[in-house]
Amino acid sequence: MKSKLNIDPAMTPIGSPLAFTRRALFGHAAGGIGTLALSSLQNAQGGLTTFAPKAKRIIYLFMQGGPSQLDLFDPKPGLAKRHGEELPESIRQGQRLTTMTSKQTSLPVAPSPFKFAQHGQSGAWMSELLPHTAKVADELCIIRSLNSEAINHDPAITFLQTGHQQPGRPSFGSWLSYGLGTENSDLPAFVVLISRGSAVSPADPLYARLWGSGFLPSNHQGVSFRSSGDPVLYLSNPEGVSRADRRRLLTTLSKLNTMQHKQSLDPEINTRIAQYEMAFRMQSSVPELTDLKGESDDTFRRYGEDARRPGTFAANCLLARRLAERGCRFIQLYHRGWDQHYNLPTNLALQANDVDQASAALVTDLRQRGLLEDTLVVWGGEFGRTTYSQGKLTGTNFGRDHHGRCFTVWMAGGGVKPGITHGETDDYCYGITRDPVHVHDFNATIMRLFGIDHTKLTFRFQGRDFRLTDIHGQVVNAIIA
Repeated sequence: MKSKLNIDPAMTPIGSPLAFTRRALFGHAAGGIGTLALSSLQNAQGGLTTFAPKAKRIIYLFMQGGPSQLDLFDPKPGLAKRHGEELPESIRQGQRLTTMTSKQTSLPVAPSPFKFAQHGQSGAWMSELLPHTAKVADELCIIRSLNSEAINHDPAITFLQTGHQQPGRPSFGSWLSYGLGTENSDLPAFVVLISRGSAVSPADPLYARLWGSGFLPSNHQGVSFRSSGDPVLYLSNPEGVSRADRRRLLTTLSKLNTMQHKQSLDPEINTRIAQYEMAFRMQSSVPELTDLKGESDDTFRRYGEDARRPGTFAANCLLARRLAERGCRFIQLYHRGWDQHYNLPTNLALQANDVDQASAALVTDLRQRGLLEDTLVVWGGEFGRTTYSQGKLTGTNFGRDHHGRCFTVWMAGGGVKPGITHGETDDYCYGITRDPVHVHDFNATIMRLFGIDHTKLTFRFQGRDFRLTDIHGQVVNAIIA
């Protein structure tokens, strides 16, 4: 059936009929609704930022693999007398275990071999593995009572960073990009930096979907920077193509895409146009960003000499500070290698040495530059480790399995209370005895620091309003300054 609507043939795709199909009608209607929704979002920021924002940007230091809380931040000296004893059933309470230890006939208690001491005026307890972090103890808000239902890496990381254990949801960085945008139109709102730990193994995968935008428009996905060659793939023009050539090509392409959008009203076309333009601007902004020649020798001494080697955790921390200075909204650092199922005393020490100095330097550097007040720094992994040993326990060597019932993260700046420790765990560092903080609560609190009511930042997809915290989450007001 021919359409009764007056359609400009120039607006129809080549080779397509002029009939205005029912699918096209629905496409136009959906596009109009989408445009209204986007306009509503942009013009009603008060509906999102219902609180005075304390943070403008976040640097998320993610220790992939699950750092052991009881060897780093949550000392249990009483366990020294229980070395090798069976974990009491009254403590375990029937908790499900991973397949890596569920068949063990014994779950022997493995006390930490590392010494702990209190630091700063706050008296925060830290392991001897973190001497530099200990120096900034009074800047930190240490949460010992974070907890998650997930007990394996993939669902646990996915849960913490997308609010759901199954893949497909937008990442936290994508949500903030969607809700707040960026302060610098020449850089992505969401940038990802990856480093390999000294104890990393080939079995430690990292999936790009962890910084994906899910069902949000694709321009909100994270942009992963590389440590060699172009920081971003295809950032440089091919040989023989000048910047003026590239500009003319993109202008023509934008006109063609605009014509296509008028015909189909597919919002992803406008997203594509925006991404092309961002890529063009990044050809100038990214080389300047990643050129560290202007950094002082004092800065490199603060972060450590590894900061001179692209791709190291230290270099990525320094790059994160430069991104924060330039208004990048969400800066995600992944440091791989924290999955100590065996050889924990050696491998955990290697991993801590990778990140300790640079993490502390980042906090200090941000403070000295006046950025810490509105830059939130988060340090932690997807879960913690078990009190009992995985495999054979000896006097000098053992491993720990995954443990989501209690683990530790720290936060600094961005509106959190400095110099406090929130939450307590039992004598075995196995369960929480005070002030539990669920993953949804944690994410809701970070949203609050950005001035966002986590229940109001939603996106309708397949007939349902989705949000980062699903239908859960309580803000932890006790840690907000």
